[in-house]
Amino acid sequence: MEEMRPSGGPASQPFPTLFPPGLHTIYGECRRLYPEQPNPLQVTAIVKYWLGGPDPLDYVSMYRNLGSPALDVPEHWHYVSFGLSDLYGDNRVHEYTGPDGPSGFGFELSFRLKREPEESAPPTWPAELMQGLARYVFQSENTFCSGDHVSWHSPLDNSESRIQHMLLTEDPQMRPVQTPFGFVSFLQIVGVCTEELHAAQQWNGQGILELLRTVPVAGGPWLITDMRRGETIFEIDPHLQERVDKGIETEGSNLSGVSAKCAWDDLSRPPEDEDDSRSICIGTQPRKLSGKDTEQIREALRRGLEINSKPILPPISSQRHNGMNHDRAPSRKDSLESETSSAIIPHELIRTRQLESVHLKFNQESGALIPLCLRGRLLHGRHFTYKSITGDTAITFVSTGVEGAFATEEHPYAAHGPWLQILLTEELVERMLEDLEDLSSPEEMKLPKEYSWPEKKLKISILPDTVFDNPLP
Repeated sequence: MEEMRPSGGPASQPFPTLFPPGLHTIYGECRRLYPEQPNPLQVTAIVKYWLGGPDPLDYVSMYRNLGSPALDVPEHWHYVSFGLSDLYGDNRVHEYTGPDGPSGFGFELSFRLKREPEESAPPTWPAELMQGLARYVFQSENTFCSGDHVSWHSPLDNSESRIQHMLLTEDPQMRPVQTPFGFVSFLQIVGVCTEELHAAQQWNGQGILELLRTVPVAGGPWLITDMRRGETIFEIDPHLQERVDKGIETEGSNLSGVSAKCAWDDLSRPPEDEDDSRSICIGTQPRKLSGKDTEQIREALRRGLEINSKPILPPISSQRHNGMNHDRAPSRKDSLESETSSAIIPHELIRTRQLESVHLKFNQESGALIPLCLRGRLLHGRHFTYKSITGDTAITFVSTGVEGAFATEEHPYAAHGPWLQILLTEELVERMLEDLEDLSSPEEMKLPKEYSWPEKKLKISILPDTVFDNPLP
């Protein structure tokens, strides 16, 4: 439960030394931008997180920003979170690791919402949106970085708006700060339409952010969210689609994996084989992935997104560099090995098996990303991973240029416990893209839908969500 009140910031404290140092530093950065607003309205958690409350953010401050007429930046509300970083330094929320690394998760969230003429006070719904993202970070321990996208599948303000997803970028005004408990950067939430989210998935988030900056009504230089925007940037300026298409063709996609509703069957071995280590079907209990395997898959997913029937949450990130995650430069020779370790290899105690025939199963939303996987990743010498949201099952598609894969051209289907790798040649990828063309229009598809390449002993089924939501006993 939350309440709204004017903040009692450091300016009103008779003894600044008693004010939590991490909080004091972030307030200082806010005062630099808004010296005339020392006590902004705040949404605050009544029961703090460390006392068992549900909301990880202690506060969300809300400022009135006059914009910049010279830069064509409109007046807007500016929201800033407090709680993803370490505010206290006493281990009540975050482990204190010293002043040289990230403070807590190393960042706070911000959001810029266009002010409507009739508004005299900032709407409070962005605070709950920020709490939702913060809950995901605390529960998963996965961080955000600039360029990440968040698939939400619902208007951000619960209206009829087309703004139903988010990108993340550096806040254009707030500078990274050094607190006694580490450094903190500020990542700004940018509301986008479904078409813009899909473009970010197929290409990359940074590219779409740059396009949004060029369209004043879609964000402009400070990337201000207008919940009343009724047109995508591609409807406003059709030439922008050409820039996206060219970027996909020349650079491919930065999306290396998704959490999904998926499963796989080994059709080359009877199910009753007791030595079978595969994920036979939904509802079985496959062997657990080893810690090393899990870390390797998390690395592959670090720029992905969550796919679920509920509001969708953001990319899985397994490492932090100065509070940020960095994708490797595009290369025709990608690798499945983690950047954090050169020794991430399959666990020795679970043997890797070569399979002769496999059957892949996806729900409709996950299946719709297969063309992206093939065109945007494999044709550029990269890999793409589906990680099941219902268990340890994982499916990784790899091209012949990917290093560190246990699937090979001689044995293109290989399983390591419940983790399946499928190596596809460029010729097969081109053929599959033709056969899977109708996946680009999922609204016209009748389920279940099956695709088969008999000579390759490969089958893909697109199944209703209910198959995955209600596994067999």
